[in-house]
Amino acid sequence: MAEFLSLQEAVSRHIKNGDTVCMEGFTHLIPFAAGHEVIRQEIRDLTLVRMTPDLIYDQMIGAGCAKKLIFSWGGNPGVGSLHRLRDAVEKGWPSKLEILEHSHAAMACAYEAGAAGLPLAVLRGYVGSDLPKVNDQIKFIECPFTGERLAAVPSIRPDVAVVHAQRADRKGNVLIEGIVGIQKEAVLAAKRSIVTVEEVVDDLNAGVNACVLPSWAISAVVVAPRGASPSYALGYYDRNNAFYKEWDGIARDREAFQSWLKDNVFNKGAAQ
Repeated sequence: MAEFLSLQEAVSRHIKNGDTVCMEGFTHLIPFAAGHEVIRQEIRDLTLVRMTPDLIYDQMIGAGCAKKLIFSWGGNPGVGSLHRLRDAVEKGWPSKLEILEHSHAAMACAYEAGAAGLPLAVLRGYVGSDLPKVNDQIKFIECPFTGERLAAVPSIRPDVAVVHAQRADRKGNVLIEGIVGIQKEAVLAAKRSIVTVEEVVDDLNAGVNACVLPSWAISAVVVAPRGASPSYALGYYDRNNAFYKEWDGIARDREAFQSWLKDNVFNKGAAQ
């Protein structure tokens, strides 16, 4: 059952060195505040999982938190590359980063399989693709009913899932509105989960077919206003497009990145 904790306590209690951690959120509701707390606590040797690694993973990789990245697309949306990720892969700074690349479809299927408690996911993708040449986690099997050749990938069952949402009720149930990615499946697949929210309310006012994460599936709920900024939270604030453009210049240079990290993550955290 969900506990209401501070961000510092939730991360300290639930994310440990060497864990496999997924921080999901598609286009909006990206859990930046939680990622910054991981950086502040200097958690190391994480295997980071995300369908679309963007700025938050670029920051965590550049801060030395990660040893491996499992992903299906990586970049600064609408701008270009993730320069801290590239520096880690190509030059080993601040430490060497191992990468394992999948398609979006395979990762979505793997999360769904993890949420269902299954050991693997089966899909029609990858037949004729070059990804199996560089990803030894992609195998091929024969359907026992039709004889069709299908791809199989291990299910994603992370130690910790971290997502951001609009609001929680006082029992710890959480409502996600707007574009929903793979957050629900990530939380259900994980051993532990942290959900940051904009606010706590008496009634979620969830509509028909709303995406509600039940309290029993969540380890910790954290009130973190603007916890998804510079991405956006539908109904609360817009995307800070200017920052995504600025990040390209900040991330290209190691010293500029370290200065930004000190001013905007470590010093900001100390002031809170």
